[in-house]
Amino acid sequence: MWRPAFNFTNTGWSGVHMGSEHQRSAGFGVGQSQRHVPNTPEVSIRDPPGSDHCRGRPQLRSVPFWSCVRLGQEHSRATGTRGHNRHAPAPVDCLNLKKSVLISCGGGHTSVLTKGGVVFTFGSGRYGQLGHNSLRDELRPRVVGQLWGSKVTQIACGRHHTLAFVGPSNKIYSFGCGEQGQLGNGVKIDQSVPLPVQLPDQIDDQKIEHIFAGGNHSFALCTLGQESEKRSNNLWSSVGKVTQQAIDEEIIDKWISECDSKSWKKGQKEITKMFSSASCLNGSFLDKSCDKHYQTSPKQSGLDFSLVQGAFRKLSKKAKVLTEVEAVVHHTLLPSLYEEPIGVEGLRVYLVLPELLRVLHKQHRRTDLTEAVAAAILRLHPDKLQVLGDCWSSLKRSVMTKHIGVWKKALSVILRSEHILRTRDPGIKHLLQVLGHLHRANQKSVETQTVPDSTFCMEEVHFNPIFLEEDVKLWRLWSKQDVDQTPAIFCRYPFLMNLQSKINVFNINAALTKNPPNNRQRTGMWPFDMFPVAAPAPFFELRLRRASLIEDTFHQLSVAYHSTFKRSIVVYFDEDATLTAVYKRDYFLHLFDKLLVPESGMFMYNDTNTLAWFPAMPRVEEKRYFLFGVLCGMALYNNNMVHLPFPMAFFKKLVNIKPSLEDLREFSPIEAGSLQYILDYPDDDVENMDMTFSVMWGDVVVELDPKETGKLVTSANKKEFVDTYVNYIFNQSVEVVFEEFRKGFFKVCDMDVVEFFQPEELRGVMVGKENFDWETLKQVRTMFCYYMTEAQSQIYPKPIVYI
Repeated sequence: MWRPAFNFTNTGWSGVHMGSEHQRSAGFGVGQSQRHVPNTPEVSIRDPPGSDHCRGRPQLRSVPFWSCVRLGQEHSRATGTRGHNRHAPAPVDCLNLKKSVLISCGGGHTSVLTKGGVVFTFGSGRYGQLGHNSLRDELRPRVVGQLWGSKVTQIACGRHHTLAFVGPSNKIYSFGCGEQGQLGNGVKIDQSVPLPVQLPDQIDDQKIEHIFAGGNHSFALCTLGQESEKRSNNLWSSVGKVTQQAIDEEIIDKWISECDSKSWKKGQKEITKMFSSASCLNGSFLDKSCDKHYQTSPKQSGLDFSLVQGAFRKLSKKAKVLTEVEAVVHHTLLPSLYEEPIGVEGLRVYLVLPELLRVLHKQHRRTDLTEAVAAAILRLHPDKLQVLGDCWSSLKRSVMTKHIGVWKKALSVILRSEHILRTRDPGIKHLLQVLGHLHRANQKSVETQTVPDSTFCMEEVHFNPIFLEEDVKLWRLWSKQDVDQTPAIFCRYPFLMNLQSKINVFNINAALTKNPPNNRQRTGMWPFDMFPVAAPAPFFELRLRRASLIEDTFHQLSVAYHSTFKRSIVVYFDEDATLTAVYKRDYFLHLFDKLLVPESGMFMYNDTNTLAWFPAMPRVEEKRYFLFGVLCGMALYNNNMVHLPFPMAFFKKLVNIKPSLEDLREFSPIEAGSLQYILDYPDDDVENMDMTFSVMWGDVVVELDPKETGKLVTSANKKEFVDTYVNYIFNQSVEVVFEEFRKGFFKVCDMDVVEFFQPEELRGVMVGKENFDWETLKQVRTMFCYYMTEAQSQIYPKPIVYI
């Protein structure tokens, strides 16, 4: 039975207790030390930890634990196998997204309460303390069915018993070991299901505020008088609970408004305490709308970025406050960050800090902290870095753009202001690597959130050819390796380069391939032969008759060694031995004009005969598509624009980007419009269209789903139908012939260099545009030549800029 135990004089509180008297010294858990969970928001400890295990509740969705595991206190997915101890916190994944608000630990079991009033228990069930009507241990969290729908508001675990308080009905339920009377049921027996506690009659008109469970006893705190709620809050804030102060605009307002030295010293202490704690930052700026902070996952960070941005914007209003924050983060927070933070919540700090870096950049401060944060990100365990990448992928486009801007800005500042030797140090490499991770994360984003690749481009940074030549050589040298000793290599991050830099890299790589460094000859006269000079590069010669241009070209290409395709091309016409670049330009111009007319039989054309595409049923031998690829590669490799009337899908496929419905719209607007109409058609009416998964292409009807002939298009599968339709036209129907073309093209051009270009850039480089800004072209040409020595100008092809 429960009986009155004490009365707080003049406080309006009374207490009832049950169980062993000699255990009362356990109190309410005051003085129990808080265990630190690295990087996670500070935990709220409801009552003392269990005898062999401890558990913390971040203000979010996951539950970390660490313990000696004997009876399955921790759920098996986190601990591996039963009987293995854990010495560091790990998440209980089964409780993710359950909105856990309270956790209590017993001697060998754990109880978790969700915001909705549902109770989960797991661990030792020897005395029935799990409430599942059995004495079986549970290795995974399991709902206490008897309490379902009761709207439990508090829980407490003793050594081998559990209490649950249902606030609306003012009832306490108990279950588990009762040999000391701690269940309050009037007898000293165990019970394995929750049953109401028999409370004293004299507290019928009092409200139970809090329950506590000791080793072998239980307490309930009741209220007297009219101010129960106020007293409850005051006591509960100081008994059995440790709260973590979060950074918000209110405390920042206090920091930036403090003037006297005494107030500033206090502010400095608060800044140090809060900004040196990863758990504090992880628990700040939470998005509490619709309980989003309880839904934390790699796709939902739980952060409100408007709060983050507003807070750091205010911090920047007072220079000394911002300087103090910068110093604490740099020298205290970053060195303390754990390489394997617990859960997604432990990674929030890496999403918050870029906002600090952004305000620092706006004030033109040094980039030291940015480089240090980049290094901290890269110290994360690969698995955690992958999760952080997933978080980046889920960011809104506006937030992602700002994050990219932070790292890009720091890199740009260094490149424009520091000595060129600085560009190879680890700090630069770290910035490049973080941008690389962001770029990969962006590519995994859903289409509506993907940031354009142009966002990554540093248009304002112009790499001179001398630097790029060195970078290309390093890139080729370290192509198979990426170790700590690998220097910063910009060619590994082509998305940062502007178009002119990419063209220069392509030309430099081609020149090095045509005339490798070991291709040297000696003068033969000592001592001058101590200094070898470049030997003339070998050429790929074509001797052609104008009257049979296509036949001669295909014949000579078909009998040539593939290894010779990478040489500089030289063209002779009709026995004319004159060596002139005019013949080469004339050759490509006329050859592609002849190849791309309908009479050649190599391609199909759209309704207006303005764009060509590869045929589903070719009328010429497949080898011709291979040789056509070689010719396209040679034209690009030798800086010759050619006539290629293909849709953007052609250039997308060359750089491994999947064509889309928009690409079909370019090639066949009517057909694409019909598909768009299906997507936009009301779901209820799609079935009435009586369409099947088929396509008429190349005068042949093709089933798009061979496994189900006549499959109908419905509202549920219309997106699948459109995607399959587009895929058939641009991929499946031309798989053989386009693959032959690709093989030929990349026999000449290096694939990894071609993939530097975006599809629209590649089209501009290969085909060009009609509108040229000749003044800009002259300036770029002059700048390029300025950086080249006379010897280099003989080796490298003259750059061509496409505006």
